[in-house]
Amino acid sequence: MTDTDRRERGRQSFAEVMTFPAPHDDTPAAIGLIDFVYGEIWSRPALSRRDRRFVTLACVAAADADAPLRDHVYAALNSGDVSIGEMRETVLHFAVYAGWPKASLFNMVVDEQWERIHRDRGQSPPPPDPLLPLITPSSPEGRLLVGEQSFKDINCIPYAPIRDNPYSGAGILNFVFGEMWLRPGLGMKERRLITVACVAFQDTLIPIISHVYAALKSRDVSFDEMEELALHFAAYYGWPKASHLNAVIDEQQQRVLEEWRTETGTA
Repeated sequence: MTDTDRRERGRQSFAEVMTFPAPHDDTPAAIGLIDFVYGEIWSRPALSRRDRRFVTLACVAAADADAPLRDHVYAALNSGDVSIGEMRETVLHFAVYAGWPKASLFNMVVDEQWERIHRDRGQSPPPPDPLLPLITPSSPEGRLLVGEQSFKDINCIPYAPIRDNPYSGAGILNFVFGEMWLRPGLGMKERRLITVACVAFQDTLIPIISHVYAALKSRDVSFDEMEELALHFAAYYGWPKASHLNAVIDEQQQRVLEEWRTETGTA
């Protein structure tokens, strides 16, 4: 493939992904973005374009990248790859794993771009879906019990945190696993993709290990998809952090394979 062919393929991919034409910019960064990120990464088959949206959104929201955040929120919604309900759930999930202050801007951008899309189409945005009723128990004890079981199921481990402090009791068990992970507005695979991206850019040693492991062990994310996630993450948050994530993925793949072999032998 010639440089001209590669550039043209990249510009076409950019337009398909972003739903607006590629910029005419001959700087090295812009050329690399078109030729490699859009010309090669976005078209790789191991992750779907929709899956890549969730990894990208987490990365650009965390990076405080104002224009890319607006562009990628717009593209995800305008393309129809991500519904407005899924986008709003993405913001909530991101808030838990990357922080509410960054999620506040993310949330404002979602509102802004949703309004823009409908304004450009000569429409008014539809009313939001109702928040209530929640699908989880309203009683404190019921929510904690659900949170404990959810924590075990989602993390693929046989134990849950203790309840006797605000972080693990009110936060992890009551809300994060007692409600958020169970909300129906976003699928389990999508939540895995967002979470892995979030723990990776924060260099959180234990959460990176535990969430990569759980995503693989649960089979919500395949080995090939997880390896592809590391490449996509590298493009949007940097190769040094992706190098660490990639090493963890390799370690956890071996761990999961050994456990599967043991489980099969036991059975």
